[in-house]
Amino acid sequence: MRSNKSLLKLAVAFVFVAATMTGCRSTKKPGTTEGGFNDSGIGDPSAIDSTFAEGDIPMDGTRFETLSRVTDAGEFLPVYFDYDAYTIPGGESSKISVVAEFLRINPAVVLVVEGNCDERGTNEYNMSLGEYRGQSVREQLITMGIAAAHIQTSSFGEEHPADPGHDEGAWSRNRRAEFTFYRR
Repeated sequence: MRSNKSLLKLAVAFVFVAATMTGCRSTKKPGTTEGGFNDSGIGDPSAIDSTFAEGDIPMDGTRFETLSRVTDAGEFLPVYFDYDAYTIPGGESSKISVVAEFLRINPAVVLVVEGNCDERGTNEYNMSLGEYRGQSVREQLITMGIAAAHIQTSSFGEEHPADPGHDEGAWSRNRRAEFTFYRR
């Protein structure tokens, strides 16, 4: 699994290439920019502060892969996103609030926000968009008072679909961020 810095480098490189070339996406919605983001600013990569401070990785550089997965945390609903977007729709914020409350009650838990996409778009684009979705949720949790050091992100792009279908219903269920918890 790649580190956050590797994913960040990949995302920055992809956005640069996508912004300078046409035809990078396998499907392009009318009203989108060359990078695949829409004209209203949804999907604007500059909107997220994706820089990482030295202490953002919990416990002095410990990665979640080295921690024990929490299996008794219960079910937390995924956050769903609109097509080609990583801004959090208004109705999805309450799901993030529930996760924030869980993290407040369980300070020894580290969260990994896993960004996912539907099958449309290139693998590189979807990996980048999945990372931006994870970062959007992370940023909202931080604004809710959760320490940045307790939240990591990961992107699966289109590799872990929740629904294997090939229609709008399946695609809407695959555009999501999911929550996985680990114990120190």
